[in-house]
Amino acid sequence: MSTFAERVHAVVRGLPSGTVASYGEVAEEAGAPGAARAVGRVLARSDGDLPWWRVVTAAGRLAPHKEQEQARRLTAEGVACRDGRVLGMRR
Repeated sequence: MSTFAERVHAVVRGLPSGTVASYGEVAEEAGAPGAARAVGRVLARSDGDLPWWRVVTAAGRLAPHKEQEQARRLTAEGVACRDGRVLGMRR
């Protein structure tokens, strides 16, 4: 059986370019509904090999203190961002 962190990594790695998912959606797909904050902790501890920028809050807010980098990466993938949020979240 894989750990929660391994399952989160697998879900995030599986997010195609140009899509976003909420922390809650990642938690649910990883088999732990309601563990959105834990997903954030897993991503914060990752070594940068994950497409972390594709994960946002349920309201579309970007990661605190990384808004500019996240918006730049998402925009490069065709995801519209404005004022620290993803516009028209799609998955």
